[in-house]
Amino acid sequence: QVQLVESGGGLVQAGGSLRLSCVASGSINSINVMGWYRQAPGKQRELVASITRGAITNYPDSVKGRFTISRDSAKVYLQMNILKPEDTAVYYCHALTYEHYNAWGQGTQVTVSS
Repeated sequence: QVQLVESGGGLVQAGGSLRLSCVASGSINSINVMGWYRQAPGKQRELVASITRGAITNYPDSVKGRFTISRDSAKVYLQMNILKPEDTAVYYCHALTYEHYNAWGQGTQVTVSS
């Protein structure tokens, strides 16, 4: 199994930046894709960014050009620039193993004030 622990959330003004970090432990060699999801109040959880073991990245249009995901072995990072109030959400680290097991972190709050 895989365990994930996030850090780096907080409060920032619109236009500012934050960097989220996530460390995986356990069966880290079984991890294929790592990524970040977010969930705002009253909304469904949505993909923010993902990166495969081969460093192929994927972003929705809403964050493309502003967010950058990177990965270093069992760690994954999300650099968030030009933050907007609509980016306010709980951000969750995610890992998908080759056995199709989904692991989730506990979540970290990101709040962007206008």
